[in-house]
Amino acid sequence: MFKNIQAVLFDLDGTLIDSAPDLGGAADAMRLERGLQSLPLERYRPMAGAGARGMLAVAFGMAPEHADYAAMREEFFQRYERRMTEATHVFDGVSAMLEALAQRGFGWGIVTNKSQRFTIPLLAEVPALAAAATAVSGDTTPHAKPHPEPLFEACRRMRVDPAHCIYVGDDERDIVAGLAAGMGTVAAAWGYLGSATAIGDWGAHAIAKSPAELLKLLDSA
Repeated sequence: MFKNIQAVLFDLDGTLIDSAPDLGGAADAMRLERGLQSLPLERYRPMAGAGARGMLAVAFGMAPEHADYAAMREEFFQRYERRMTEATHVFDGVSAMLEALAQRGFGWGIVTNKSQRFTIPLLAEVPALAAAATAVSGDTTPHAKPHPEPLFEACRRMRVDPAHCIYVGDDERDIVAGLAAGMGTVAAAWGYLGSATAIGDWGAHAIAKSPAELLKLLDSA
C-alpha cells in the first residue's frame, strides 16, 4: 500500500497524546465558576481535537460567532495553560511505536493545529515526544490544517519529499490535509474521531486501530 516511505508525520491531540482530561478540565472549571453543573469527561472527549472551539461548544454551546467568544476563549487558554500536563499522557502503545519507527530508520515529526504557545511547552514535558524531528504548530505557517502548508513545512524541515511521507491523524481534516499534500494517509481509529463523518468515509489510504497496527502497515510497505 505504501511505498518508499521515509518519514511519518503525526497529528498531536488525539493521535499521539490524550489531552482531553486537561482540555475538558479547563472548560469544566469555567462552568463550575459560573455556577453550572460539572459535565463528565466523556462529553468533552470527542471534541478535544477541536481545542477551544470544541471545548466551549460542549461546555456552553458557544460558537465562534458569539459576542463573548473571544473573551471566553482567552479565559479557556489561560486555564488550560496552567494545567496542560496535569493529566495529559501519550496513548497506550505510542511510546513503543515511536521507538520502533526510529529503529526502523523512519524519521517522524508532529504537525498540529495547536498554537506554539501550547505546543512548545507541552512537548518539553512529554519525554516520549522529545525525539520528534520537527513540530509544526497551527500558527507556524499562515495556514492551519486542513490546508496542506503545515505538512509541506514539516517536509521542508525534515528534507523529505511529501510523496515519501505518511500523515497520521484522528480527524477528517488531517486526512484532507495529507491528501492535499500528496502524502499517504492513515486514520488513527484510537483517537477522538470528532468529525461528524464516519472514519471510513474520510478517504484515508488506511485505518489503524492501534499504534501497533500502524507499525504493521509500515512493515508491509
